[in-house]
Amino acid sequence: MEPFETVTGATAPLDRANVDTDQIMPKEFLKRIERTGFGQFVFHNWREEEDDFVLERPEFRDAPILVTGPNFGSGSSREHAPWGLQDWGYKVVIAPSFADIFRSNCGKIGLLTVALPEADVRELLDAAPAAITVSLEDRTVTMPDGRVVAFAFDDKVRENLLNGWDDIALTLLREDRIAEYEATRERQGPSTLSLG
Repeated sequence: MEPFETVTGATAPLDRANVDTDQIMPKEFLKRIERTGFGQFVFHNWREEEDDFVLERPEFRDAPILVTGPNFGSGSSREHAPWGLQDWGYKVVIAPSFADIFRSNCGKIGLLTVALPEADVRELLDAAPAAITVSLEDRTVTMPDGRVVAFAFDDKVRENLLNGWDDIALTLLREDRIAEYEATRERQGPSTLSLG
């Protein structure tokens, strides 16, 4: 995963509360195991049913920041939902609140979730596609009018995102200790270390 850097860009408004993972990524598209290629299915049903779905409008289509209502990502633990949002082009999702498992899944792939007070989210929804800046380093959002709003963010997840460490990278950081353990432990079966 790439290290997270400050994002400055347009905002896309999805003014809906309680958007669940099935609405983000419908179940019929969960047949693949790759993490890419899911962007085309994001909000599929709404895009099919609504003639002028807001996120399809040209002024919002390429925005790197999605702004939405409370309890975003509720429902099942569906990794495909964050994969699809990221593949669509979002780098940040801002909402008053997120479902815990959705937020965790986003953090594992480098998609930043920022919880802001409802009044600030409303301001962003109303101002879209106004550009803002999101800094994970400073834990701040610079609003369209220049006002800076701080947000709370888990220290460990922040460190991982800033360094681009996913679960595999975190394991590889301990490669020396893993090799030491493998070399010294007693075993009954064949060695997993190379013979050469």
